[in-house]
Amino acid sequence: MIKFNTNVRVRYADTDKAGVVYYANYALFYEVGRTELFRSLGLPYSKIEEQYGIVLPVVELISHYHRSARYDDLLNVEVVIPERPTARIKFEYKIYNEEGVLLNDGSTTLVFVDTKTGRPVRAPKEVMALLDEAFASQAL
Repeated sequence: MIKFNTNVRVRYADTDKAGVVYYANYALFYEVGRTELFRSLGLPYSKIEEQYGIVLPVVELISHYHRSARYDDLLNVEVVIPERPTARIKFEYKIYNEEGVLLNDGSTTLVFVDTKTGRPVRAPKEVMALLDEAFASQAL
């Protein structure tokens, strides 16, 4: 398991007329979490795209809403990669407010896709080596 935390400040643009985070924006918070997780491993998405010719489209998104986040809240986005990926990679999320109250949890599944063929492929060996290293270091 790989676990990572990052913070997101709720912008006015993230909210509806009542000042509550619009439900679809939780998917954006998930994206911030997973891209920052990859960046923390030294593997920003841009490098995966440029160096390996791979994109990672979302093929499944599940989201559960427990409480509302509001304008200017500082959210903690916890991201977990629960298992070693192959052609698919699953991320699990928990979003908390500053008081540590769980507001939302969910998951996404992404697929490694070759940009030239548009077909799913296994994760590149170099990407897997970095992920395996992260799995090993967090298992201690």
